Amino acid sequence: MPMIPLMERFPELGASETRSVTVTQQPDLPDGEYGFMELYCNEPGCDCRRVIIDVLRPETGWRKIWATISYGWDSPDFYRKWCGDPSDPFDAKGPYLDPLNPQSRYSPALLDLFRFILESPDYVERLKRHYQMFRESVDRGHGRRDRLEPNRTENRRKRLRDPKRRRSAV
Repeated sequence: MPMIPLMERFPELGASETRSVTVTQQPDLPDGEYGFMELYCNEPGCDCRRVIIDVLRPETGWRKIWATISYGWDSPDFYRKWCGDPSDPFDAKGPYLDPLNPQSRYSPALLDLFRFILESPDYVERLKRHYQMFRESVDRGHGRRDRLEPNRTENRRKRLRDPKRRRSAV
């Protein structure tokens, strides 16, 4: 299931509602700002009811992932059924460090910070609302943009490399 940043589908909403926290004088984290970037499933018909959170920092150009957290807000029974094996011990309920995505030595502390953020019922409701908006957008067929994006980028690279576009030095 491809996970796409909320900001790619809803740029203004993503920019205004991405949660960030400023940390100072914590023994297990460097001081500074941490952004909690939301990613949602872009697969039509999927109902995974989860979000991936990439924790980023401006000090690293918002590019280095400091932690990747998976968070599911539905019941453990829902996720067991969703996985298709009721005896499967996999439990996507609640936040956990995603073992398939980038982590850093600070990931456990950032997971604890995310758990603290989740204590705000408004934030949990915001994640659910964003999920619903994203899913509606995907299921209405707007997922085509995400499938075409790699081709658009590749075509742009080809155009920029085209020798006919280059200006000769005078």
